[in-house]
Amino acid sequence: MREVTLRIGNMHCDSCVRRVSQRLGKLSGVKVGEVRIGAARMQAPEEMPDETLVGALEEMGYPVTAVEK
Repeated sequence: MREVTLRIGNMHCDSCVRRVSQRLGKLSGVKVGEVRIGAARMQAPEEMPDETLVGALEEMGYPVTAVEK
């Protein structure tokens, strides 16, 4: 597992935080850590490309502005 932090745009409220947390939690092998307005920290499988994490959020309207490892 690898640690990943995503910087996320368009998150404005607790509802946004909940939606992002639920969506990331549905990805196979992802263990969601902390989700707060503007960022999410998680553990993702080594073989999972960053594009999978980014794409899951961007299709919901939450643009990812940075991926930090």
